[in-house]
Amino acid sequence: MRIFFREVRAVFKSLFQKSSYVFLLDELKGFLSFLNIYLKDKLIFVSSRFEGSKGSLVRNVLIKRGRRNRIFLHVSAMTILTFGVVFSPFITDTNLFGQNKNLSFAQTTNDTSITSVDVFNTQESQKPRDKIITYTVQNGDTLSTVAKKFGVSTDTIKWQNDLNSDTISVGDQLQILPVTGIAHKVARGETVYSIAKKYGIDAQNIVDFPFNDFANPQTFSLIEGEILIVPNGVPPQQAPTYVRQQYIATGPVNISAGGFTWPVHGIVTQEFSWYHQADDIAAPYGTPIVASSNGTVSEVFTSGYNGGYGTHVLIHGDNGYTTLYAHMSGVNVSLGQSVSAGKTVIGWIGLTGRTTGPHVHFEVRNGGNYYNPMSFLQ
Repeated sequence: MRIFFREVRAVFKSLFQKSSYVFLLDELKGFLSFLNIYLKDKLIFVSSRFEGSKGSLVRNVLIKRGRRNRIFLHVSAMTILTFGVVFSPFITDTNLFGQNKNLSFAQTTNDTSITSVDVFNTQESQKPRDKIITYTVQNGDTLSTVAKKFGVSTDTIKWQNDLNSDTISVGDQLQILPVTGIAHKVARGETVYSIAKKYGIDAQNIVDFPFNDFANPQTFSLIEGEILIVPNGVPPQQAPTYVRQQYIATGPVNISAGGFTWPVHGIVTQEFSWYHQADDIAAPYGTPIVASSNGTVSEVFTSGYNGGYGTHVLIHGDNGYTTLYAHMSGVNVSLGQSVSAGKTVIGWIGLTGRTTGPHVHFEVRNGGNYYNPMSFLQ
């Protein structure tokens, strides 16, 4: 044992010698140099992988935005809730209000509780619905009040529930669609085009509904047996008697009081809604598109998918509104160019981006808000 301890002491003694210090310092420098090279290599590798895949990731997120909206909201809510539960004891113990130690989050200077007595009452969510729900008819309900409550037409409820009249009874179970239209079960060989034709609408209506899913988002291929929502669709047996209001974009003609004119002459195949905040105006491929308002070209995109817009132009109008023209086949203006309403040709009707047929997707924006173009052009 004495010999063992003598050897251990000798080892430790040698470690504290000057030469050992130099050796350890050299080894540490070598290790840090190697670690620096290794981390740089890994960072470059990860960055290159990310650059190569971010385009696909962005497109996938945008195309699936409807289905992933609920997951994002739930995860965000749970994250905030968890943060509050973990950190609320520390926050309540911290005086954030200066010298008034008696003032807390639960009190005002008048000793009035911020929390109302109805804090635990359940309120019906106003967020967009992504699926068909079942509603139990309550006392006092009528078909029209139920339709108004859920923001759909009475015909939509009648078609979905095979009702022959407007009569409903307390306790009845009604299937309610998320929007006015039809729910269609995809059969073998069907396409968005054949389904759209069956229900008398433009295929773009089906594609633009954010909660419809496709086997291939670029070609809009369908899966047999899936349920598609067909916004504004009409059953074939109702088509001869059901008159749908159709708008004609009559421009470019006279300028409205708000400083707008239609960007092209054609049929409005899809109107403004919560999921489609624009008007789609169909016209033959290559039809010239003119500026809807006087202003300056603020953005020009001449190629790429661009979130579904494809080739498109943004114009900052002299009236304070920004207008967007999407799916064009080509652009005829440049960044910073001044344009005149109804006169300057900014591009031509095309098929770029997320589209099923030749049309212009026309948006009116202001301060981050989207406005119904019809309100400026009718």
